[in-house]
Amino acid sequence: MSWSSDVSEQVRLTGTGPRAQDPACPRPLPASSAGPVRTCVGCRGRDLRSELLRLVLATSDGDQLVVVDERGSRPGRGAWIHPDARCLALAVRRRAVPRALRADGPLDLSAVRTLLEPDDR
Repeated sequence: MSWSSDVSEQVRLTGTGPRAQDPACPRPLPASSAGPVRTCVGCRGRDLRSELLRLVLATSDGDQLVVVDERGSRPGRGAWIHPDARCLALAVRRRAVPRALRADGPLDLSAVRTLLEPDDR
């Protein structure tokens, strides 16, 4: 038995951890032949790039705010999120958007929030 086969026996993932058993995020992994796969910064679920929104940094009067890159062509780092207000709430709670965009300090997510949250007024 070689070293690599010993390691593969020990590192085998079972899918029985707390995230795998969480019914709040039952997103199966998409087929790799369907297109590029990205990870949502909110729920940490993997999905096709076409199903997620890309968030990028934009500067306005010296302030950094996060905008949705609808075409997927804006320059810079991007963070991916499901078009769901719950995923945005998770990302805000985990402070995942500034970390994914490698930004210093808090970011203004109001543009993303208005896009994702339903208008009940």
